[in-house]
Amino acid sequence: MIFDTLAQAIGQKKNPTCVGLDTQKTHVPEEIAQRYDMHTQAGAADAIAAYNAALIEALRDIVPAVKVQVAYYETLGVPGMQAFVKTLQMAKQAGLITIADCKRNDIASTAGAYAAAYLADNAPMETDILTINPYLGEDGVLPFLQANSEKAVFALVKTSNPSSVDVQDLRLADGRTVFEAVGDLVESWGRANIGTCGYSNCGAVVGATHPTQGALLRKRMPHTFFLLPGYGAQGASAKDIVGMFDENGGGAVVNNSRGIIAAWRKTDKPAVEAAVEAAQRMQEDLAAHLPL
Repeated sequence: MIFDTLAQAIGQKKNPTCVGLDTQKTHVPEEIAQRYDMHTQAGAADAIAAYNAALIEALRDIVPAVKVQVAYYETLGVPGMQAFVKTLQMAKQAGLITIADCKRNDIASTAGAYAAAYLADNAPMETDILTINPYLGEDGVLPFLQANSEKAVFALVKTSNPSSVDVQDLRLADGRTVFEAVGDLVESWGRANIGTCGYSNCGAVVGATHPTQGALLRKRMPHTFFLLPGYGAQGASAKDIVGMFDENGGGAVVNNSRGIIAAWRKTDKPAVEAAVEAAQRMQEDLAAHLPL
């Protein structure tokens, strides 16, 4: 199962970092952008794919996983979606775990179609892990979990944005918050497929920007692998997320997007070199707080 593979890769590289290839036109450095017509969808998409290719090659021995946020590719229409698929394929060929950040959800039949598009073997937009929204309940989640026993999902539980409190922190009649109730469901949905690493194929998105809530969820969800967005540009640091890992420093992967792919904006160094240095600094920061 893919979380076994991810846990093994994190251990081998001693680095629970996921690089977010949430690449926008403005993230593409001039040394690459100048080779393309950035005023057209096709040119901008090709430039993004080229930059992603360079990043993947440079970071493949440092990080275990990449997350590709579909929204930025959708803004470029069909060429953008072609760059999205190409990026997933390049990362997989480089030996990286791929996470398609699409937050899909719908009723059972439609969820099954989404699952077939992303999680089936040889799917048109094949990925190892897909982010999903679990707020339609079990019949909107099980089709993703049943599509491929070797693959997995990250279900939204406690998101990193400030206004997540508007809904996710509301109290239910039984005293739990909404995010606690959803976390309990996610933990239960994964019980049918737990890998050798002790984690199920139903993971959870837990914002690194909410350390107290994240630590609480770690205790409630002992068999759930976490994706932790919010490190770096959104303000979270390594010390904030220690409680979201298990006692062995496992069970989670930390996403950093702009802090790595746009690191060149804060230096005179070439963009890929700046990204590598940013990824290495993040690895050192995590290693200083976790038993990697």
